Amino acid sequence: MKRLCVMISCVAAVALMAGTACAENIAGKVGVTGRIGFLVPADSEDTSASPTFNVDTDTGFVGGGGFIYGINKNIAAELDITHTDFNGSIGGDRVGNFETNNISLGVQYRFNEPTAHLTPYAGAGLDILVNGFTRDDGVKADLDTVVGVHAAGGVDYFVMKQLALTGQAKVVLAPDADIRLGGDKIGNFDPMNFSMTFGARYFFN
Repeated sequence: MKRLCVMISCVAAVALMAGTACAENIAGKVGVTGRIGFLVPADSEDTSASPTFNVDTDTGFVGGGGFIYGINKNIAAELDITHTDFNGSIGGDRVGNFETNNISLGVQYRFNEPTAHLTPYAGAGLDILVNGFTRDDGVKADLDTVVGVHAAGGVDYFVMKQLALTGQAKVVLAPDADIRLGGDKIGNFDPMNFSMTFGARYFFN
C-alpha cells in the first residue's frame, strides 16, 4: 500500500505540472516514439511451501517504443510496447529473473496553453502484460498473461517541428499472475509497477 501511494503521488505530481505550460499541435500527425528508463516493480510471493515467502524484486531497466496519432489538438491515441526484466530474491538470495512485455493502448490529453516548444500531457489506458519467470537453475516457469490499466503523465519538448524529446511517469495496476511449474502453482507474480522513462518522438507529417 505504501508503494502504491508513492506511485500515485508521483503520477499526480507530473499531471499537475502539466497544467502550467503547453504548445505544439499534433492534430492529424503520426509519430514514432522510442523510450528507455527504469521500472520499480511490486514484490511477489513464493507459495510453494508453508509459510508463504515474500519475493523481493529489484528495480529494472525498461525500454521500448511505439506509435502516437494526434486525433485533434488536445487528444492523442498511443500504442507502446515495452520490455523489462528484473531479479527476484528471498532473504537476500536470488531465486530467478522476472520479465514483462507490456502492450499498452492509451489516450492522452495534451494541454494547449501557449508556451513555445513545451507540451505536457496526462493519459490513461489498457495494458496487456505478457509475463515470464526463469529460475536461477535455468528452468522456466509458466506465468499467466494479465490485463491491467495505467495512468501516466509527461512532457514533450519540441526541439523542431517534427522532433520532440519526451519524459513520462507511469503507474500500471493489474491482478496477480499465477506462477506454475510442471502444472503446480508455486507463486503469485504482482505486475503492478511504477516507471520513469525518457526518449524521443519523431512525427512524419
